[in-house]
Amino acid sequence: MDLRVTGSAPPSPFLSARDLFETEYDLSLPVRVRIREDPDERTWTSHPGEYHVLNISRQAATSAMARELALHEFAHMHRNERGHPSHTQSTDEALFLALSGRSVERHKLAHCYQIANHMKDIYADDITLTLGPADKLVSFLESGLAAALADRPAPSRAGFERISPAADPEITVVNAAFALALVERHGLVGEDHRLYDLAHAAVRDAPGVGFEAFKRRFRDLRNDPDESEYRKALVDATRTYATATDAQAAD
Repeated sequence: MDLRVTGSAPPSPFLSARDLFETEYDLSLPVRVRIREDPDERTWTSHPGEYHVLNISRQAATSAMARELALHEFAHMHRNERGHPSHTQSTDEALFLALSGRSVERHKLAHCYQIANHMKDIYADDITLTLGPADKLVSFLESGLAAALADRPAPSRAGFERISPAADPEITVVNAAFALALVERHGLVGEDHRLYDLAHAAVRDAPGVGFEAFKRRFRDLRNDPDESEYRKALVDATRTYATATDAQAAD
């Protein structure tokens, strides 16, 4: 793999990730790692044509998760090169099919894109989880969900107290479903793991979203769907979320 790192971060985590990735997989196109100064910059991959680009904040690139984040993005690149439907299906097209004729608030549309990203991440992590211990990933999922539950505002009305943050409790449920789907898909934790307690706390705040249904959707994604099957799964997931959150808002 031709790998080049540009920006103010040491290249060692990316070189280590490359060496581990190449024990089982390879990439045909070169990889350019671009370190961003914005600490809020989300780690993401683009495919401009003749090479892949891994964009990552300097904060993430110098964190304890740097190697694991790089492995995850290499897996996305591998799925893209192999033409896996999860990475070739246009998200815009699927969301248009799912939400046609429906008025959707901007923040809920962003949630639908996040659901699409979760489905891509399932297939990327099917690769990364063959490459080594999953302890860091499980801790990462746990800390992310705990952080989403940490900001507890005052009760909004008598007898009702939010368990998850006032902002976007519905997508917190979906994020919890994704985390548990991933660990159950690969048998990473037992039923007494703290992730389950965190997920139950999130569900109490938005019970109408359908946590168990979303967990099954993510967990049971078939390894090698064809384009039509994957498009249907993505359309159904986003349409279900839009319908469920509309009903929750009405309640």
